[in-house]
Amino acid sequence: MAWFLGLGITGVVLLALSLFFDGLLDGVFGGALDEVLDGWLSLPVIAGFTAMTGFGAAIVLGNGWAGPLGATGAGVLSGSGAAWLTYRFSRTLMRDETAVAPTIDHLLGTSGKVVTEIPADGFGEVMLHLAGQPLKCAARSAVPVARGTEVWVEAAPTRTSVVVRPVDR
Repeated sequence: MAWFLGLGITGVVLLALSLFFDGLLDGVFGGALDEVLDGWLSLPVIAGFTAMTGFGAAIVLGNGWAGPLGATGAGVLSGSGAAWLTYRFSRTLMRDETAVAPTIDHLLGTSGKVVTEIPADGFGEVMLHLAGQPLKCAARSAVPVARGTEVWVEAAPTRTSVVVRPVDR
């Protein structure tokens, strides 16, 4: 029983160390086994397997459900389950990707309002929305556009300016 508890405690200590030395075992092999094991030799997976093997076997042996050999088998089975869950959980966390950052090109075809009148041969200002955030841009138009007019973005020649046309309704 003491061996199994020691194994479980060792797993918990490894799990705590994995918080500080994450990726250490992955780096030991220099990435040579990345495609073969694909994260199975990570420290959290090994720690989860070790801890659940020890504690699972100790529970089975302590309750008298099986002898030392049966307890070892039950511990390895529960350790394998914990290792698989740890592997799947870490893979899920690593896949957490953010959305694509919006660019000025995402403004094409959107509407906005003129906040500073646009003269025929100069710049005015329009208020647009990019990814839900208000964005004030310099704006040009082929025709003069009055303040408060709704406009469509036809082009975005620079990161801070757009070419617009009034919306015909």
